[in-house]
Amino acid sequence: MNINKKALSERDVCTKYITPALIRSGWTQDQIREEVTFTDGRIRVHGQRVTRDTPKRADYVLYFKSNQPIAVIEAKDNARSLGSGMQQAIDYGKTLDVPFVFSSNGDGFLEHDLTAYEGTVERELTLDAFPSPAELWDRYRGIRELSAEEEKVVAQPDHSEPGGKQPRYYQRIGINRTVEAIAKGQNRILLVMATGTGKTYTAFQIIWRLWKSGAKKRILFLADRNILVNQTRVNDFKPFGSAMTKITNRTVDKAYEIYLCLYQAVTGVEEEKNVYREFSPDFFDLVIVDECHRGSAVEDSAWREVLEYFSSATQIGMTATPKETEYASNIDYFGPPIYTYSLRQGIEDGFLAPYKVVRIDIDKDLQGWRPSAGKRDKYGHLIEDRVYNQQDMDRALVLERRTELVARRVSAFLKATDRYAKTIIFCEDIPHAERMRQAMVNENADLVNEDSRYIMRITGDESLGKAELDNFIDPESRYPVVATTSKLLSTGVDTQTCKLIVLDQTIKSLSAFKQIIGRGTRIKEEFGKLFFTILDFKKATELFADPDFDGDPVQIYLPGQDDPPTPPDEEPTAPEGPAGEAAGRPKYFVDDVAVSIVAERVQYYGNDGRLITEELKDYTRRNVLKEYTTLEAFLKVWTGAERKRIVIAELVSQGVLIEELAEEVGRDYDPFDLVCHVAFDRPPLTRRERANNVRKRNVFAKYGAQVRAVLDALLDKYADAGIEQIEDPAILNVQPINKMGTPLEIIALFGGREKYFATVRQLEAALYAE
Repeated sequence: MNINKKALSERDVCTKYITPALIRSGWTQDQIREEVTFTDGRIRVHGQRVTRDTPKRADYVLYFKSNQPIAVIEAKDNARSLGSGMQQAIDYGKTLDVPFVFSSNGDGFLEHDLTAYEGTVERELTLDAFPSPAELWDRYRGIRELSAEEEKVVAQPDHSEPGGKQPRYYQRIGINRTVEAIAKGQNRILLVMATGTGKTYTAFQIIWRLWKSGAKKRILFLADRNILVNQTRVNDFKPFGSAMTKITNRTVDKAYEIYLCLYQAVTGVEEEKNVYREFSPDFFDLVIVDECHRGSAVEDSAWREVLEYFSSATQIGMTATPKETEYASNIDYFGPPIYTYSLRQGIEDGFLAPYKVVRIDIDKDLQGWRPSAGKRDKYGHLIEDRVYNQQDMDRALVLERRTELVARRVSAFLKATDRYAKTIIFCEDIPHAERMRQAMVNENADLVNEDSRYIMRITGDESLGKAELDNFIDPESRYPVVATTSKLLSTGVDTQTCKLIVLDQTIKSLSAFKQIIGRGTRIKEEFGKLFFTILDFKKATELFADPDFDGDPVQIYLPGQDDPPTPPDEEPTAPEGPAGEAAGRPKYFVDDVAVSIVAERVQYYGNDGRLITEELKDYTRRNVLKEYTTLEAFLKVWTGAERKRIVIAELVSQGVLIEELAEEVGRDYDPFDLVCHVAFDRPPLTRRERANNVRKRNVFAKYGAQVRAVLDALLDKYADAGIEQIEDPAILNVQPINKMGTPLEIIALFGGREKYFATVRQLEAALYAE
């Protein structure tokens, strides 16, 4: 039977031509993976409503080994050219870090060598000339100059269980690049992955493959928080079983192979307390440093001494926020990152939650406050005569009404959204966190009376609060809901369902800021956590504008410079004395100074991965004009679309914030009018005005009474809820339309499904007619 090849669908081309060609070339079903979805699709927030972009999906990913993707194939139907899928294949290939990409329409293949190793970048192949697995792997080995011994390490399988967790594409890249680099003899490696992207799981797979291949026999995993070590031991590292131990009570048992340890558990001020010296310097083959931006980044720190003691071991630094300042450098010690997976990329892929910022300015913060002559604080202390500004608030000066104002605004936000949304309030220090707890309790007395754990201070000095930390981070546990803190929750704590982060802390360190923001970036879809909000009272979110916020780290500190200055205290936590003084400096408490909010501004996460700092209307105009240079160009696309929701979705993907624009311009306007008004200065009409214009023109007089009644009801639905509602057939199940019959009966009134949708399109045309 003759097959009209050009009439086949893309899937038919894959099934009848591409897959058989691969099998004839020696690829097995285990090596061929079809329709591989490798992202989740970016989350778009429309007010409180959330949608996802379409995930990225490769038609084929070919694997030499189960953990070694080596090629991508993008298929198209036969009506298109052989290379019509090549640009998409190249984009996917670069994302997935594979060396070879192909495009096919079923007639043959166009190959693109992303390494350009042999000089020829692209070449056409017949359908039966696709390279075999061995051929592609030999080419890859040649490119990477892998010896037989190195290949044994590189090809070691991941740990896997049937139906178990598999690495995401970026974790796979981090694992493979690190294992290969170590196999080739690289001994210092820096791996940068945004908070919430699975650094610990990635570390586990790296260790597993090096351990199982015999390349590394004894491994030390170092962290700086006990909760991190414990989470690691019982979760990601569990498969190590009896080969693993945690160093506790400053005792050492040398019978194990995998050691988990706190820095603090093996170091001490006095030399005899340095437990790590009970191991010989060459005891460990591999040391992994979690959150390496902390103590180990500083050249003369006690933590760095541990790494230098085990200097013969291969060492991997892992962090979301590599520290690169004039005082400390991860790059100086570990070298440039072998791979970076950024917050922006995580949000773009849909693996991390997007955010919006509410910037709140308080009068005394911006304008400053100067005490009147001879003014004393509530404890009778004479207040130093100077201007106190935002930098001083809750450091040198406590305005108690300011604390109450912040608590009132935070509580108002929760009451307007979700009072049981997990919330972290970052304060200047522990006493500030306690004052904020008290103020929040007074603002939420009803819920505190139901359960006193509704609001808790979770700080390093408070045993009851720390005891509730596991409950706070447990998605299944309702309480605590609101946590006030200073440093304890700023890093390494897996707060999966945190929906609100409040910044009432002066933050100047970019790494500290990124760690704090990371408390909200995790997604927990089954608990309704898909995005989060930042309430910023201290201008901390100005750090989003830093060019280095989401870029690759750049080394600033240079070794050997003369007498580098002592690094400043980035996160002050000085305890207060009984007279209300912070250690080494006076602190004044004032309870009779009024404060007020002078400005609020909402800032949204833009398509470029940065906060939108310009006016929303200007931002919208700029994004629309990128795609539609004239009103006529936009009208042509809008009127020509069979489904307006497709155009709306395209606008959203281009960065047009429809819901937010409606809040600013008017919620009674259609997306069409919002865009035309803001981008092209066209006077807008409300949806109800458009619906009434259709009625005045008596557009549907030719139809019978029953059909006109349905169309009239659809116009009402449009006026109430918008164009996307009437395009959805589910509208026929909604009152009052459902009173006119079942959906099938209503569609029958129009003469069938095709005629029903044709009439809906006529209705849309009438709505947008000049």
